[in-house]
Amino acid sequence: MVAISPYNQTCDCEPTLTDAQVVDFCRNGYLVLEGVVPDEVNRQVVRYLDEADSGLAPNGIALESWFVEGLLKNAQAAGAVRSLLGANFTLPMLIANHRGALPCGPGGWHRDGGSVHTQKLEYLQVFYYPQDCPLHFGPTEVLPGSHFMRLKASMMMNFGQIAGAVPVTGRAGTIFLTVYSIWHRRRPATTPATTENRFRNLLKYNYWRTGPPRRDWKWQPGFDFNQVDFNPPNRAFEQFQGGIAAARMFCWLAGLEHEYEKRGGQCWPICYPFVPKGAEQMGIPAGLRT
Repeated sequence: MVAISPYNQTCDCEPTLTDAQVVDFCRNGYLVLEGVVPDEVNRQVVRYLDEADSGLAPNGIALESWFVEGLLKNAQAAGAVRSLLGANFTLPMLIANHRGALPCGPGGWHRDGGSVHTQKLEYLQVFYYPQDCPLHFGPTEVLPGSHFMRLKASMMMNFGQIAGAVPVTGRAGTIFLTVYSIWHRRRPATTPATTENRFRNLLKYNYWRTGPPRRDWKWQPGFDFNQVDFNPPNRAFEQFQGGIAAARMFCWLAGLEHEYEKRGGQCWPICYPFVPKGAEQMGIPAGLRT
C-alpha cells in the first residue's frame, strides 16, 4: 500500500475503541462522538464559514493550524479513527460544507459518489456539526447496516421515511464517523432563520489508512467472539447475511481475512444465540478463538 498524505500530514495516537465498539461500527456502519470538539473551536469554525469561505468546498480551512489541532486531531475523534484505520492515517485534504439555509426540506436517500461495496475499510467519511443540530435543524439521517446494501441511486431517491433510520442529532462539536457507502439523507429543517442561526453547517471529510489492517485497538480481556451478535439492526437483509457481512469486515480490520471463510450452514457468526458459554462455533477464525 502506497501512503499518499494530503499536505504531507499524517497522524498517530493511542487507539480508543474497544473490541465491542469496533464490532458495533462494523454492524451499524457509523459511530457518534457527541460534543467532543471544544466550544471555542466550534465558534471559530462558524466564523470562518461565515466570513472567510461560505462555499461548498472550504478546503482552505484544512490548512489552518487551529482547525487541524482542534478538530482533525481532536483526541477522541482521532483515537476512534486510529482504532479503525491503524497508525499514521492521513489527515483530510478536501473539506465539504453542506450549508443549508433555514428552514429547508428533506434531502433524498443516497450513497456518496464513488462508493464501492467491500469488506475493506480503507478510509472513513466523517461528519461534523460546528453548531447544535437538534431534530428541527435538519440533521443527517442514516440507515444502520445499509453500508452492506446494494441499490441504484435512482431507486433510493424514491424512498421516504425508512423504518429503523436514525437521525443523528447532537450538540455543537459532535462528530460521527461512517463507512463511506452508508445510506444517508438530510432531514427537513423546520426551524426559522434567526440572526444567530441562518444556516445549518455540516462539514464532511475523509481520513485514509496508510498501512495493512491489524487488531491493534483496545482489546477486551475475555471478550468472547462466539457470543457476539454481528447482525445489523436493519432487518432488510436476507436471513443472517447482514451479520455475515459485518463479521467479514471485522475480520478484515483485525488482519484475519485469510482465516475467515463462510462455509455456509450453521457456522460462525450466525449460531451465537445457541452456543453455550465456553463452547466455540464452527468456523470461527483462529485469531478470535477464546
